Amino acid sequence: MTLIDAPREQAVPPPAAPARRLPALRMPRPRTLVLAGTALIVVYLVGAPLVYLLRDAFTDDGEGFSLAGFRRALSEAGMGTTVANTLVFSVGSAALGLVLGTVLAYLAVRTDAPFGRLVQASSMIPLIVPSILYAPAWMFLASHDIGLFNEVTDALFGARPFDVYSMGGMVWVQGLHVAPIAFLFMTSAFRNSDPSLEEAARTSGAGRWSVLLRVTVPLVKPALASAGLILFVQSLEVFEVPALLGLPADITVVTSQMYQLFQTYPIDFHAVGALGVLLLVVASLGVLLANRAGGSLKQSATVSGKAFRPRRAPLGRGRRWAGAFIILYFAVVVVLPLAIMLYASLLPFYETPGAHAFSQMSFDNYTSILGDPTVINAFQNTVFVAVGGALGVMVISAVTSWFVVRTTIRGRGLLDALAFSPMIMPGLVLGLAISSVYLNVRLPIYATLWIILIAYLTRFLPYGMRYASASMRSISPELEESAYVSGAGWGTTIRRILLPLTSPGMVAGFIYVLIVGFRELQSTILLYSPGNETVSVLVWEEYQDGGLSSVAAIGVLMVLVLCVFVGLAMLIGGRKGVRLQ
Repeated sequence: MTLIDAPREQAVPPPAAPARRLPALRMPRPRTLVLAGTALIVVYLVGAPLVYLLRDAFTDDGEGFSLAGFRRALSEAGMGTTVANTLVFSVGSAALGLVLGTVLAYLAVRTDAPFGRLVQASSMIPLIVPSILYAPAWMFLASHDIGLFNEVTDALFGARPFDVYSMGGMVWVQGLHVAPIAFLFMTSAFRNSDPSLEEAARTSGAGRWSVLLRVTVPLVKPALASAGLILFVQSLEVFEVPALLGLPADITVVTSQMYQLFQTYPIDFHAVGALGVLLLVVASLGVLLANRAGGSLKQSATVSGKAFRPRRAPLGRGRRWAGAFIILYFAVVVVLPLAIMLYASLLPFYETPGAHAFSQMSFDNYTSILGDPTVINAFQNTVFVAVGGALGVMVISAVTSWFVVRTTIRGRGLLDALAFSPMIMPGLVLGLAISSVYLNVRLPIYATLWIILIAYLTRFLPYGMRYASASMRSISPELEESAYVSGAGWGTTIRRILLPLTSPGMVAGFIYVLIVGFRELQSTILLYSPGNETVSVLVWEEYQDGGLSSVAAIGVLMVLVLCVFVGLAMLIGGRKGVRLQ
């Protein structure tokens, strides 16, 4: 066989290069999705109302940036008087509440004054009773025409000196209503102040009043400043008392002026938004100063971690006077308003207590109310938005707090600040901003219960964050790390370790938001529509229509429901270890 005849070897082609694979798309982990989704919800809930409020305030129809809304708002007839009334009302209410709350706190913590339980009840019950009910109660007591106090003084002295429809009456009612907040601030301050300096002053021969004015009061001065500023902000943004007691006497403050502008047609959203921004700026400055005062209190050398109990000063002969003051305060702040409300609810038409009035008393108002579909619907609406708001707030707060406390992701501090920012936004301003959002966003939410629920989620988010963040920080991250090392996923770790350990704080936050949501009016008054009223709105409407007996009956039922909520809170608190105070 020749070389030519040999079979040819077939050429082997080179191996083909492997096809280049595209990198696989990694789906985000559930934890990432949950955190990102919650962050977007917080940004939307808080950011959208602020953006639309600023847009309305700093633009005008057919123009770009404009201050025309501010000019129209500030040029309203009587605006100078309105601003002056606002300052007088806010400062006067804060001063009265601060004095009463501080005196009660000092008697309860630093003296051997009697009736400690009455002091606690005096600080708790006014917080339960909403302003929308507290103001009508004082109308029954101190109205110039039908007030019980004036009837008594007229019979005894021929004079009628009380008039709740006045600036003094407004300051009195609001001051009594915010005094419990000052009591809570100052109770903590008096308990945490080291008494060694006071004891040293007494050893040096200083008298009781000298020690009080030159040692005790300076020690708690940061807490006094913080409490006073908080009460000022609370009084600045309140709507119910100025509207119920001020408007009938032609006394307007900024919040009632905003409401009146919102009720005119066509609504000047730019002028209303401008007033809202001005109110927001003043409230923000007040809260900022209050936080700085609170910070100095924490850094004060007189507040330490030592285990001490402040020495209770014996009052001696003054003990009976202190007891008389406590009884009188409890009667004026708690007993008389609730008793007159119950009395008025049993009459067909309110009249001064007497033989004829007592003969007319019956439960007809309650029978009529419980058979009225509008009232039943209002209570159902209130339960829906209060329970839904409390549940939603605590879920959002729990995830956001974990994001802020447990991660090192950049921007978590900004998210934390954004979640707390509704704290400085007055309720009426928030309601105005949310109404502006859903008048422009194409979502079928305006004039439904859902817009009120969104308002509650936004308004009460800071309260949920306080409870959730405090609970989260009290749990060591080592427990979660141990679960991860053992192979547990993020969801399992949250469900089986973190939630059971933080449940007392979460339950306390849920209960608190539920209670304040049930009595909320400020953020609701500009958002409700017929058929979607809450109980507070229903009380407002009945008061506007002159149905005082119906107002009293609905108010009594509302207080009873709130007391049930508080009772459940105490029951759950006892089982879960919730610190209700």
